[in-house]
Amino acid sequence: MKSPVKKKVKVQCAKCSVELRERACMKPDGATSLGCPTASYSKLLANAKKEYLNPDNYEFARQASIQESECYADRDKRPYVMHPVKPRILEIAEFAKKMGYKRLGLIFCAGLAREAVAISDYFEKKGFEVISVICKAGCVPKEDIGLSDLEKVFRGNYESMCNPIFQAMVANKENVDFNILVGLCVGHDSLFFKYAKAPTTVLAVKDRVTGHNPLAALYLLEGYYAWIKQE
Repeated sequence: MKSPVKKKVKVQCAKCSVELRERACMKPDGATSLGCPTASYSKLLANAKKEYLNPDNYEFARQASIQESECYADRDKRPYVMHPVKPRILEIAEFAKKMGYKRLGLIFCAGLAREAVAISDYFEKKGFEVISVICKAGCVPKEDIGLSDLEKVFRGNYESMCNPIFQAMVANKENVDFNILVGLCVGHDSLFFKYAKAPTTVLAVKDRVTGHNPLAALYLLEGYYAWIKQE
């Protein structure tokens, strides 16, 4: 008689039963729960650690971790209480300086065109050269990717498709050192990541309802946003 096939336990760190500070990923003698990747994927972890020894990855990861710690004040005080002091836009500027980047790609959505002006000005005043590419660049009709008129936002009108592959290609051609994404749609951002050659970070994600603060809906999930749980 064949022994039953063991069902592989899924990796679900989000549902770990161990208190955050007591987990194996947080300290060497920490505890694990079912599906813990720290405990289950030792060979994969070893391979990942080797990748950090790649000179480009090593310096990128090192500077990112330095930047992380510098976002908190009073780290010399005891007992230490986390005191964040730097908004993300400043953090991006400081990290880019640490990495020696000169030429930034600002990849933005047409819906955040006004914000893009302020963002571009900010980074230029910080001493960077900014190449900015709007999502509608290329003026390609949505019909080219198979949309019907009923599937457009503005029915009965010409409508340019969002063009993240072209945005990535322009950024690549312009030899940017670092891309900054602002408000690309879900899926469009994924295509940009796929085609961009330079590393990319995100300054802001689009949320048309919450003023680009997507966690607001989560925080109010048991109240005003309970309706989004419905089928």
